Amino acid sequence: MPRLYLFQGFAIYFWTGENGEPVHVHVSKGKPSAGATKIWLTRNGGCKLASNGSRLTKHDLANVMDFVMMNHEEICDRWKAYFHGDMTFYL
Repeated sequence: MPRLYLFQGFAIYFWTGENGEPVHVHVSKGKPSAGATKIWLTRNGGCKLASNGSRLTKHDLANVMDFVMMNHEEICDRWKAYFHGDMTFYL
């Protein structure tokens, strides 16, 4: 799993083997897992919660989502590089 960031103790990463899905990140504390919190990135630079599998608190989730939005462009660039240019958006 390519880890993109470590933010306030949360790992933000891509989960391998999800080719064809819109650009998104997974978030977890501790060991990465497929069932971790999933955040879709939107075309307009925002993000949308897909699932909160890691059970982040509202406060932590808001902070992580703000961080994802602030790094939207870099995440998209890294998605394109990792998944070989294949990128679509949730919205």
